Amino acid sequence: MLRHTGQKRSFSHNLRLAILLGLNAGFINGAGFMAFRILTTNVTGHAALFAVNLAETHFREAGIVALWLLLFLTGAFVSGICIEIVGREKPSAYVLPIGVILLILTIVIIYGHGYNGSLHQTEYLAGSLLFAMGMQNALVSVISGSVVRTTHLTGMFTDLGTDLSTVVIRREQSTVRLKRLILLRIVVISTFLFGGVMGTFLFLRVQFNAFLFPVLLLVMVLLYDYFRFQLLRLMRRYK
Repeated sequence: MLRHTGQKRSFSHNLRLAILLGLNAGFINGAGFMAFRILTTNVTGHAALFAVNLAETHFREAGIVALWLLLFLTGAFVSGICIEIVGREKPSAYVLPIGVILLILTIVIIYGHGYNGSLHQTEYLAGSLLFAMGMQNALVSVISGSVVRTTHLTGMFTDLGTDLSTVVIRREQSTVRLKRLILLRIVVISTFLFGGVMGTFLFLRVQFNAFLFPVLLLVMVLLYDYFRFQLLRLMRRYK
């Protein structure tokens, strides 16, 4: 899923990646919004909020939103640096970014139990989740060759719309690749929305302990990738 054998990633690689990490991002978006009333997986809405605060001369609030934008960008930068420097086919290239995301989620769970809704706590904890989701979005984008993005849906809906228009207009020229891209985009959208419902539902019942779900999901992703890769290497060795 994170790594693959052979020259190219297959459709099944990207599909598994889209399902699990799309679900993860949607969950964090839903639970994060319930916790802080702030979108924690994308920056589009924050760009508008920054402009409004700036126009209304709420400079402190504008500065915080600008910091959130920078944190998402920094998360993506750090994730990309880890992958490129270490090497895409080395396990540590993906373990490190996911490890940082796990650490951030753990911190949110721990400090969440003492969360009192103060402005400072909200700014720091929400900003931490934005950094983590910047890391995840870059991780998925690099792994899939920019085919899959899991932390926001604007691009997915746009791409799905243009792909569907191509199918309608040029039905006889529709390729297997195009149909697979459509399926992949539908999967990302569906899992993100389902994850959002799950995150909201669980947060209403167990509060910050809900973030244990994405922790367990990411640990499962790492374990699955490790044991699958080791099994494939073992099978090739004995062929």
